Amino acid sequence: MNIAASPSLEQAADRFARRVTARLSQNNELLAYDISERLRAGRERALSERRREVQVHQRAPAVAVQHQGGVATLGGPGRQSWWRSALTAAPLAGLAISLAVFITSQTDLGMHEVAEVDAALLTDDLPPSAYADPGFVQFIQTAPSGSTL
Repeated sequence: MNIAASPSLEQAADRFARRVTARLSQNNELLAYDISERLRAGRERALSERRREVQVHQRAPAVAVQHQGGVATLGGPGRQSWWRSALTAAPLAGLAISLAVFITSQTDLGMHEVAEVDAALLTDDLPPSAYADPGFVQFIQTAPSGSTL
């Protein structure tokens, strides 16, 4: 949404400025020379500032505030390019990829640990049913630490 004055509002402001200028110029010849010169210089500055404002309003803004759905964003009309969108999405894509790699590696690590335990149980001298025996837990707890099974 660009804020620009309507033509009728600008015309009304110009008419008001002309009336003020005419009123100030009515008794200009009665003023001292230095005061009239300061007034003339002030008018010239005001006119040059007004011309500059008109030129700025006539050009298309490079960046404008756009209001969409209650959210204000910076951007010019038609200035949204594909590389800006890509640069905005790149950190999110990197985060998603790193999260996927982390989850995959953690899942693989957990699966390898379970596979090692299963392989140790299956290749051990004791049958798997011995590990489920309540007396075996008691034997492990009371066995000296240096003894082997």
